[in-house]
Amino acid sequence: MAGRGGHIWGMEFRGAKLALFLGGELLVIRRDQKPDIPWPGRWDLPGGGREGAESPEACVLRETREEVGLVLAASDLVWARSYRQSNGTVCFFAAEMPGALAGQIRFGDEGQGWRLMTAEAYGRDPLAIPHFVTRVGHYLSERGG
Repeated sequence: MAGRGGHIWGMEFRGAKLALFLGGELLVIRRDQKPDIPWPGRWDLPGGGREGAESPEACVLRETREEVGLVLAASDLVWARSYRQSNGTVCFFAAEMPGALAGQIRFGDEGQGWRLMTAEAYGRDPLAIPHFVTRVGHYLSERGG
């Protein structure tokens, strides 16, 4: 799926995000309402910036643990793709886990809260981050659903 040593398909990356489906619903996090962050108050996905020389998988798994308290394994990641942006390459993953895992969520100290919603509802929500709507769509179309 991804390369080792901080590279994904031969490219450096700066961060990673996860489309985490719990029982078929997408886990989303409401970003803080701070004017100095990108997309304040919008529905985000678990993930964030790379620390040190961590791999893309380690980055997204650490961020998921920090933000929502869920400990996933690299083997839980069922899809990966890299995206080039103006500020560097980012990695995007998907995982599908049982809905009961939602009972283990322990919200971290970033954001205003979390919820589960269908991918379709996320795509229609005016507070969804547009490029993540597109990326979730890429995963769903390749998955066949």
